[in-house]
Amino acid sequence: MTPDTMGLTFLAFCLPFLGALVAPGLTRLLGHNAAWPLALVPLAVFLHFLGFNAEITRGEIVTGGYAWVPSYNVSFSWLIDGLSLAFLLLISGIGALIVLYAGGYLKGHPHQGRFFSFILMFMGAMLGLVASDSFLMLFVFWELTSITSFLLIGFDHAREASRRAALQALVVTGGGGLFLLAGLLLLWNVTDVTQLSLLMSFGAEVRASPYYLPLLFLILGGAFTKSAQFPFHFWLPNAMEAPTPVSAYLHSATMVKAGVYLLMRLNPVMGDTPAWEIILPAFGGLTLLVGSVLAIRQSDLKLMLAYTTVASLGLLVMLTGYGSEHAVAAAALYLVAHSLFKGALFMVAGLIDHEAGTRDITKLGGLRRAMPVTFLAALLAALSMGGLPPFFGFLAKEEVYAALAGSSPRAIAFTLAAIIGNGLMFAVAFAVALKPFLGPAVETPKHAHEGPALLWIGPMLLAAKGLTIGLFSAIAHAMLTSPLASAIAGKPETVTISAVPHFSVPLVLSLATVAFGVLVFLWIDTARAAANRLIEDIGWGPDRGFDQAMSGLVRGATGVTRLLQPGRMEIYMTATFAVIALALLVPPVVFGEGPRLPVWPAHIPFHELAVIVLAIVGIGAVLTARSRLAAILALGIQGFCVALLFLLFGAPDLAFTQFMIETLSVVILALAMTRLKLTPRDHRPLREKIPDAVIAIACGLGFALYLLKVVQGRFDPALTDFFNLYSKTIAHGANVVNVIIVDFRGTDTLGEIAVVMVTGLAVLSIIRIRKGRA
Repeated sequence: MTPDTMGLTFLAFCLPFLGALVAPGLTRLLGHNAAWPLALVPLAVFLHFLGFNAEITRGEIVTGGYAWVPSYNVSFSWLIDGLSLAFLLLISGIGALIVLYAGGYLKGHPHQGRFFSFILMFMGAMLGLVASDSFLMLFVFWELTSITSFLLIGFDHAREASRRAALQALVVTGGGGLFLLAGLLLLWNVTDVTQLSLLMSFGAEVRASPYYLPLLFLILGGAFTKSAQFPFHFWLPNAMEAPTPVSAYLHSATMVKAGVYLLMRLNPVMGDTPAWEIILPAFGGLTLLVGSVLAIRQSDLKLMLAYTTVASLGLLVMLTGYGSEHAVAAAALYLVAHSLFKGALFMVAGLIDHEAGTRDITKLGGLRRAMPVTFLAALLAALSMGGLPPFFGFLAKEEVYAALAGSSPRAIAFTLAAIIGNGLMFAVAFAVALKPFLGPAVETPKHAHEGPALLWIGPMLLAAKGLTIGLFSAIAHAMLTSPLASAIAGKPETVTISAVPHFSVPLVLSLATVAFGVLVFLWIDTARAAANRLIEDIGWGPDRGFDQAMSGLVRGATGVTRLLQPGRMEIYMTATFAVIALALLVPPVVFGEGPRLPVWPAHIPFHELAVIVLAIVGIGAVLTARSRLAAILALGIQGFCVALLFLLFGAPDLAFTQFMIETLSVVILALAMTRLKLTPRDHRPLREKIPDAVIAIACGLGFALYLLKVVQGRFDPALTDFFNLYSKTIAHGANVVNVIIVDFRGTDTLGEIAVVMVTGLAVLSIIRIRKGRA
C-alpha cells in the first residue's frame, strides 16, 4: 500500500466521525435536507473501499496502518480481505441509504441533527471494527459500537421503554466485550502476536493449546452477546424501541453481525475442532428456532422482523461452525442476502408506521393503492427473504441445504431445524409484505399515502439489489461472495451456485420449506395464538431474568454500600487502622520476614536518654489527660521529641520543619476542638476503648518493626549520589534537602500541600455544620 493510499484509507475511516461533528450544524442550516450532503460521507467511503475490489478478487490481502505504541507492538492498523471488504461495503453502502431514510423519517424532529451525528459515529465505529488488524483497536471499536448503539437505541430518552432497552443492550453487549478483551489477551499470551493478519498462521498452535477451551468460551461470550444468540437474544427485539432507521441499520446489517464477523474471522484459527463444531451449531440452531417461533407470535411489524433477525443470526452462527463442504459458502451468501432484504423490510415497516400511523399488522390492510412503491419494495424483499428464484435469497437458501443435507442424525437434526426456521421466516416475510397491502382498505390513525423519496429510495434500492445480484450471480460471486467465503475458510473457495433451479436434494428441501411457509402464512393467526400459548406456558424467560438480575444487583450493591459505608466516622477510622496493622504485622509474624531485634545498648548518652524519657512522659500525659484539649497539647510533646532527635543527629533543617509542623498541628487542632463543642473527655466504657487501644498498639508496633527492617537492609547510595551530583548543576541549589522537596519532588510536595488544604476545608465545613446546628 502506497503512502497516498494509506493516507486516503485512514481518511476514509475518519470521515464518518468528521461527518458526525458537522451534522448538527448542517441540520440547523438545511433541516431534513441535510441528509443529502451527509449521505455523501458513507458514499465516499463506499467508493474508496470498492477500489480495493480488484486486489481482493485476485486473492490478495491489503494491510496498512501506523505505529501507536511500538514498544508494546500496538498499532492503528487495518486488514482488508474478502470478509472485511464485504462488511465495509455493506456498512457504508447501506449506511448511505439509512442517512437518506433518516432525513425523511425524522423530518421536523427537534434532535434530528443529533441523530445524524450518532448514526455517523456508529458507522465509523463499525467500519473500524471490521477492518481492525490490531487486537487493541478491535476491542476499542467493539466497545465503541456498544456505546454509540446505546445512544441510538435510547434516542427517544423521554420514554422509559427506550431507556430500558438502551441500558439492556449496553449491559449485555458491553459485558460481552469484557469477555472478548480477556479472550484477546489470552490469544496474545498463547501466540505472542497482537495482529489478526499474523494470527492466521497460528491456527495449529491455538487449537493445540491447553488454553483453547477457556479461549473459546471467552470469544463466544463476546460474539454471542453481540449477535444475540440464545440466551442473550432478548436485547435485540427490545432494541426496536429505537427509531426505525436504527433498527434497519444496527439490527439487520451491522452491529448484530459483529459477533458473526468475529466468529468468521477466527474460523481459520479456532475452527475445525469438536468443540467449535458442537457449540456453534447447537446454539445457532437453537437461536434459529427460538427466534422464528417468537417472530410468529408478534403482530408488530418491527418485532416480527426483529425476531427473524435473531433467527437469521442463529442460522449464520450454525453455518459458521457446521464444518461441511458448502457451509462456508452458505454463510457468505446468507450474510449478504440477509443484509439486503432485512434492511429493506425494516425500512418498509418504518414507512408504513410513518405514513399510516401504526405498525400493528392486525390493524392494517389495503395500502397497495395508497403506497404502491412501498408495496413493490416490500414484495421484492419478501421474495428474497422467502428464498424464491431468481432472488439472491434463493441462492443462499439452496446453499444452506447443500451444506446441511446428509444421512447422519446430526445432519437430519440441523436440516429439520433449518426447514422449520426458514419456513416460519418465509411466513413472516410475506405477512409483512402482503397483509398490510392486500385486502380491503382499513381505516388507519393517519391518512395513508406514499412517502417522500427520502423514505422509499432506500428500501427500493436494497430490494432491487437482491434481484439483480441474483440474476447476475456470476459477477456477484467473483466480486463479493467467493473472496468472502475464502476469507472465512482461510483457503481459496469458489462459489458457483446460480439462480437457475436444479433438481436435487437441496431443491426438494427448499420446496418443503416453501410449502411449510405457505401453510403457516395461510393460518398465521392460528400460528400466532399457538406460539402465544407456548410462551405463556413456559412463563419465565431471559428478558424477565435480566430485570431480576439488575434488581438483585442493585439490592446487593445497596447492601454492600450500607455495610461498608454506614456513615459513621469511627467505623471508617477503625477499619482503616485495622487494615494498616494487619498489613504491617502479618509479614513479620506469619511469614517470618521481620527484622532482627536489636540488643539494648550498654551505654546511651544522657541527652538522648533524656529525650526518650520525655517522649514516654508525653505518652503518659496523653493517656491520663482529663480533657481532649489537654491530650492534644500533650500529644505535641512526641513531635518535639522527634525534632530534638533530628537536631541531635545533625539534621537541623528537618528538626526545624518538624517543630513547625507540630506547633501548627497543635494550634489548628486546639482551635478546631474549641469550635466543635465536643464533650471535654471520652466517656466511652472500657469495652469500647480496649479494641481501639489494641489497634493503636498494633499499628505502632508494626511501624516500628517495619522501620527496623528498612534500616537493617543494605543501603543503596544511588539516589544520594544522584542528588549530591545534580542538585547544584541542574536545580542550582546548595541545600540538597530543599532541592529535593522543591524541585525533584515538586509534584509530590504540591500533592502534600493539596492534602493539607483539603483537610483544612473539611475541618472548616464540619465547624460550619456544627455552628449551623447550634
